Amino acid sequence: MELLTKMRGDGAALPPVPSKKSVAIAWLGGFVTLALLAGVSNGLNVALVLGSFGASCVLVFGFPDAPFSQPRNVVLGHVISSLIGLGCMQLFGAEWWSVAIAVGTAIAVMMLTRTVHPPAGSNPVIVFLGHPSWGFLLFPTLVGAVLIVLVALVYNNLSREARWPKYW
Repeated sequence: MELLTKMRGDGAALPPVPSKKSVAIAWLGGFVTLALLAGVSNGLNVALVLGSFGASCVLVFGFPDAPFSQPRNVVLGHVISSLIGLGCMQLFGAEWWSVAIAVGTAIAVMMLTRTVHPPAGSNPVIVFLGHPSWGFLLFPTLVGAVLIVLVALVYNNLSREARWPKYW
């Protein structure tokens, strides 16, 4: 019964609606970043787009001051999670339980290294669905994450009064 009571939540109010300017800035930041990644990927015929990068843009442009949105979290979170996904697939094979080990381990390692980036938690799943080679760690993971940070560095500092990042 206590569990059911807890599941009702605290009844806190919804967060405030963001300003139209904040929404427009976040939209444009996500658009510019994914257009750049997809355009460069298409032009150079190299993979630079991951499904998790869309969620990274939500954080980096919609909530740039959050700890999860800082450069070290974006880059290292993606790299750590992809590395763990690739390692678990190599060690254990593409089993239902090995993807679970990979995701759980990625969460733990990101927490221990203070590099939690929630979108990166899906990278082991992406690895297990696509069965990429170890090159996946460089393209699209590392290069794509670095490009997101570089665009955010310029864009967030041009479009807002506050500095970005809060820390490296």
